[in-house]
Amino acid sequence: MFYRICYAIVRFALMFVFRFKFVGRENLPKEGGVIVAFNHKSNWDPVAAGLSSKRKLRFMAKEELFENPVFGALISKLGAFPVHRGKGDIGAVKASLKILSEGEVMLMFPEGHRIKDGRRVKAKPGIVLIAQRARVPVVPVCISGKYAWMHKITVTYGKPISLEEYYGKRLEQEKIQEIADGILDSVRALDADGAKGITK
Repeated sequence: MFYRICYAIVRFALMFVFRFKFVGRENLPKEGGVIVAFNHKSNWDPVAAGLSSKRKLRFMAKEELFENPVFGALISKLGAFPVHRGKGDIGAVKASLKILSEGEVMLMFPEGHRIKDGRRVKAKPGIVLIAQRARVPVVPVCISGKYAWMHKITVTYGKPISLEEYYGKRLEQEKIQEIADGILDSVRALDADGAKGITK
């Protein structure tokens, strides 16, 4: 209930800031565990992702955001859980697997961090490792447009990517990287207008 109330308030408020357009949302499975893989260019991206999804999103957030108990409690209610960036965080991985096993939707950014200048980077392999272990599909999603006053922001959902052929298999690091890069390429291919401009 709290999530839906916040969703409605934020969506109403941002109607007067950005012009959102959501495409292909029928590609997000209506139930069951699934990872949604978004490109990441701005701090606004998690907001755009949440507004575009008909299902509640769970997502990792840097642990520093939870240092303030009030703000930490708020973003926890909105689906966030802490991750220790810059090092392997087994706790965050276990939390992700639990979320997916319970049939929820996990938001991930394959690029790993914001890419402000449109550079093409290699994907982080974690998205493949989690999807493979949790045995869930990955839905590529691309946010196109510039976060500026009354600019159009298009959020496009692609077809789910199944990793079923890799379930239960031990994959070489090169193969994991290849699959991760393929997922990120699928996200980029959905770019509605090729826009690279962003605001913080």
